[in-house]
Formats: sequence, C-alpha cells, structure tokens
Amino acid sequence: MAQSGSQEGPLLSGVALRYASALFELAREANAVDAVSGDLARFDQLIRGSEDLQRLIQNPIFTAEEQSNAIGAILDKAGISGLAGNFIRLVASKRRLFALPDMIRAFQNLESDAKGIVRAQVILAEAPSDTVLNEIKAALRDVAKADVSVDVKIDPSLIGGLIVKMGSRMVDASVRTKLNSIRLAMKEVR
Repeated sequence: MAQSGSQEGPLLSGVALRYASALFELAREANAVDAVSGDLARFDQLIRGSEDLQRLIQNPIFTAEEQSNAIGAILDKAGISGLAGNFIRLVASKRRLFALPDMIRAFQNLESDAKGIVRAQVILAEAPSDTVLNEIKAALRDVAKADVSVDVKIDPSLIGGLIVKMGSRMVDASVRTKLNSIRLAMKEVR
C-alpha cells in the first residue's frame, strides 16, 4: 500500500483503508461492488497513464476547488459516475487525492478477500505475452489453491526473469538478482 519505513506510511495506510472500507460497505449494500471496482480500475488506469493527472493528485499547490473541478471534468469525460464517481469527488473535496491510488488498492484488496481471491504482484522486465501471463496465473493458482488476481508491473532493470509477491511470500527469480549473487560469489573467491 504505502511506503514502509516512513512516518507517513501507517497514516496513509489507515486513511486509505478507512475510505476504502466505507466505500466497500456502501457498494456491497447497493449490490454494486463489481461496478464500483470497474470504475475505480478505469480511474486508476487514467492516473497511471497521465503525468498531468498524477501531478494534480500529488501536488498540494492546487486548491481543493481546483482539484474538485478538474476531477469532476475528468470523471464526466470518462463516464465514471454513481458510487465510484461520488467517492472520487468526495476524496477530492476532502483534499485526500494524494491517497486515492492507495484507496483504490485497498478497495481491490477488500473485494478480493470477500470473493476468496488471492492477490499477487508479478514484476517482469518486459510485458508478457498472453500465453506467458496465462502460464504464470496457472502456476500461481496451483500454489495458492485458489483463484488469483495478478497485478503485472514492468521493471526493465530486472533484465529478465520475474519477481512474484503473493501474500507474505516473495520469489525473486530475476536475472539482476542472479547476476548480483554471482558478483558477490566472485568477490569472495578473490
């Protein structure tokens, strides 16, 4: 969720979880968890795809009114309304946009937990083909003995291989890590 080790980390996690929990309860009562989740995922993609939107969310120099007006226009253009739209507008009016990406992740985690789905993060050096992604999902499903939701991130510095984080477990099978291990072993030989 938030950066660990910082003073802001636990506070940010708490804020994100409180907002996400409230939204999740409202969505569940309205039988709209899937719709809200879809809208939040679309807005999250908008954030990831726009440096301007990232600046608007992260930069405290914008007033609450400026943020609210800009977010309102973006929501209208993207066709995001209902609970998710109202939620994002509320977050903007409360000057909590900086925590919105964490709120979205917290909501997705609550949704996964409610559906019995295990969440996994897979970090790769380059975007995988559909075949490779399906093989990764199948392998994780076998390990977890449950349905798995996979969040793929790309990090070219890995060179190759992958890093998988699922629950409290992590497997680092990246070329970068293997090269570092070889480098350390070679230093010890000297």
